[in-house]
Amino acid sequence: MTEVASDQLAGLLAGFTDPVGAAQGCFRAVLDAMSRPGRIVELGVPATAPAGLSQAAASVMATLADLDTAVWLGAGLDGQGIAAFVTGQCDAPLAARPAAAAFALVQAADLLPLDRFGAGDEAYPDRSTTVIVEGAALGEGPALTLSGPGIKGSHGLGVGGLPAGFVEAWRQQRAAFPLGVDLVLCTGDRLAALPRSVDIR
Repeated sequence: MTEVASDQLAGLLAGFTDPVGAAQGCFRAVLDAMSRPGRIVELGVPATAPAGLSQAAASVMATLADLDTAVWLGAGLDGQGIAAFVTGQCDAPLAARPAAAAFALVQAADLLPLDRFGAGDEAYPDRSTTVIVEGAALGEGPALTLSGPGIKGSHGLGVGGLPAGFVEAWRQQRAAFPLGVDLVLCTGDRLAALPRSVDIR
């Protein structure tokens, strides 16, 4: 019998204790966050996360990833435990390149460059990478000023941990709209979304 490393076992044991009810609740939370960019949403029943991953990021992955959605793991999140969680609990294959992934899981500090991820194409702009950003300190750090669909006037969101140059990289992505990536920022049991439609200053 093959010996399983402890962190890999933790990844295999992670996930929702109530897969149907909790996943539905998380799906509604992600939809709410996407429809109201920059609003912080707290998950009611978050997933158990493998070591190195927040409950929010684990919940989003357990809800959205499946056999048909390849997942790319960024540096620091590509260990055995998280990989086992993605392939074992989420049943999702691992992508060799970020551009080939339906979902990417990255540390906040390692978010850039955005153009390494799939941006979709003119015929199918929805075939882009949704980037799950782990460790973004929501409600803390420099305030981003958001405007656009789903926002009345403008909305401020403090986010700590994002790399220098993020706002400029987002501005360059916005120039190619409707192409681009969507972000789900995760920390603890909370999340917020930055869909590609939003303008950030």
